[in-house]
Amino acid sequence: MRRLAAAPVFSLGFRPFFLAGAGFAAIAVAIWALWLYGRLPDAQPVGGMLAWHRHEMPFGFATAIIAGFLLTAVPNWTGRPGLNGWPLMGLVLVWLLARLAWLLPVSDSVLLVLQVPFLPLLAWAIGRDLVAAGKRDNYPILLVIALMAGCQGMTLWGIAMDDAGLQRRGVLAALWLVAALMTVIGGRVIPFFIQRGLNRAAAPAAHPLPTKVLLLSSLLAAMSFAGGLNDAPRPWLGALFLLMGALHLLRLLRWHDRGLWRVPLLWSLYLAYAWLVVAPLAMALWHTGLMPQQSLATHSLAVGGIGGLILAMIARVSLGHTGRLLQPSNTVVLGFALLVIAGVSRVFVVPFFGLGLGLSALLWSSAFGLFLMHYTGILLKPRL
Repeated sequence: MRRLAAAPVFSLGFRPFFLAGAGFAAIAVAIWALWLYGRLPDAQPVGGMLAWHRHEMPFGFATAIIAGFLLTAVPNWTGRPGLNGWPLMGLVLVWLLARLAWLLPVSDSVLLVLQVPFLPLLAWAIGRDLVAAGKRDNYPILLVIALMAGCQGMTLWGIAMDDAGLQRRGVLAALWLVAALMTVIGGRVIPFFIQRGLNRAAAPAAHPLPTKVLLLSSLLAAMSFAGGLNDAPRPWLGALFLLMGALHLLRLLRWHDRGLWRVPLLWSLYLAYAWLVVAPLAMALWHTGLMPQQSLATHSLAVGGIGGLILAMIARVSLGHTGRLLQPSNTVVLGFALLVIAGVSRVFVVPFFGLGLGLSALLWSSAFGLFLMHYTGILLKPRL
């Protein structure tokens, strides 16, 4: 066991959590699609398959990747050693047990309780270092993690009470909190990656006001979902989402450089972030009665935005932090393209052809499967 704790995979948070999150992403979406098309047995987890899918995509898949990224980034921000060895292994086991609990012969209450510890433990692991180093500019990230834990509690309570509306509100609020994290972290790293990847001179610092407005509006959007305000169209909320979409679009225009389309690690990030324009604008259309299905906005954020940005980020971070050249293989570039098409299929094909959902799931699972094929060896081996 000592040798296992000292293995390279437990040397820094991105290694085990990127592997676990990508593997779970591929498997969970495949299971969901197979069930939707009647290819799985009738036996269902607590609350039903819809409740499992709703809970596990933000609180299983997304939180694993968030943990891997933050447990790697916070040591760089603070200069303090990152979680590794036994403590990191313990946190991974807490996450893994929560995923496996849906399959174990445990009571409903035990299953739900096992979901709770991960996000508070993650907040403590990164919060102690941020506070010790006085990195107050990163405290909003702690706030988002705490709010996500609250949303998970709401979702789990909805499952326990068989309240589908409460489940939905908790999950949608969590998705828009992930969008808030994308706003903060993407706003920092994407222009930096573009500058470094294309050997451009550093651009003048952007005015901080639009970034603060974007973060605040993202948090307000998330809280509006938690409060049930998006259960019916409200034009004033449409104005909030319209503002968010416009500010994200201005960011994309400011970051754009024609050279990025020649670099897969850049265009994959750029296209993923573009869904942060599509999703709030789609919500604005729904609130004004111009779009019939709110789920299209939700999945533009979840599949195209969150899924796309996660795949692009873990591909780049894994190369950089293992000492490899920032040049993904053709296999991984294909994965980027498949995930872009998965988002397009889920949002723009499904309203017209039901098979678009199955196609989207197949492309999503294939994209993360291709990541695992190329990166498993990299993440299990020592840094070059």
